Amino acid sequence: MARAIIKGTGSYTPPKVLKNDFFEAVGSNDEWIYSHLGIKERRIVDGEVTSDLASKAGLKALENAGITSKEVDLIIVATSTPDRQAPSTACFVQEKIDANHAVAFDISAVCSGGIYGLAIGSQFIQTGMYKNVLVIGADTFSSITDWSRKDSVFFGDGAGAILLSATVEDKGFIDFKLHADGTGKMHFNIPAGGCEIPASEETIKNGLHYFQMNGKEVYSTATKVLPECINEILEANQMKSDDIDWVIPHQPSIRILKEVAEKVNIPFEKVMTNMDKYANTSGGTIPIVLDETYRSGKIKEGDTLLFAAVGSGWTWGTAIYKV
Repeated sequence: MARAIIKGTGSYTPPKVLKNDFFEAVGSNDEWIYSHLGIKERRIVDGEVTSDLASKAGLKALENAGITSKEVDLIIVATSTPDRQAPSTACFVQEKIDANHAVAFDISAVCSGGIYGLAIGSQFIQTGMYKNVLVIGADTFSSITDWSRKDSVFFGDGAGAILLSATVEDKGFIDFKLHADGTGKMHFNIPAGGCEIPASEETIKNGLHYFQMNGKEVYSTATKVLPECINEILEANQMKSDDIDWVIPHQPSIRILKEVAEKVNIPFEKVMTNMDKYANTSGGTIPIVLDETYRSGKIKEGDTLLFAAVGSGWTWGTAIYKV
């Protein structure tokens, strides 16, 4: 059976920078934000929407892969901040990059969106249904952030894209382990705007279109399920932590990533981070980190990569990739 390989990567973040000193007005400060979260600044859209970010990242991935938009068979956009409730943001992207032959749809797994999207895209490659699958993680959390609250420090806007293709060689995505637990759905959610609580003057007045987060539950859940899932995928593939060359994780906070790395016995210098520049870009985190790590020259042929993410839902997952 064919395996899915990463043929190209690309990323895009808006030019507008929002530094930590902005949050002194809501009772936070640069020292606390950087020491606890690892964030120095984040990027914020100014006139752009999620499909703009996704399209720019997608075109960079196609250029990196050396293929045209006409060769793309499928576009998967992982986002929790779509342009509209309908149609899918992926359809906006399809038009913007002129990939008129591609099937297009969105998925919603919040911060796990990147890894969920890669798992789905890989299945289409493995079955032979499609040859070139463009997986994009993109979010504009600034549109669902109440900037008067302390938790507004966590997120930034950005998009990353990964072009998947097929190989029969002994490389590519080896395995995925995906999980979900709906009992944790209220610990990170956007209450209004769906059919449960439709938009109204009252929901807008009460700020119910902004995200709500239980930070303690996010931390305790992430530091529990990610080590379990990493150990699960390593054991399933008869591997040890020493076999991992680089970890490409979602970017929840520096403290979460350090605790997870310690629990699975992986040196933190192997864990790739960029939250100092972009904060948490939700669905965009993993593809952005991957693109930057590839372009840095750190990843070499024969390396083994471990992907890991946890998000609202709860959702979480891991993947192993051989370069």
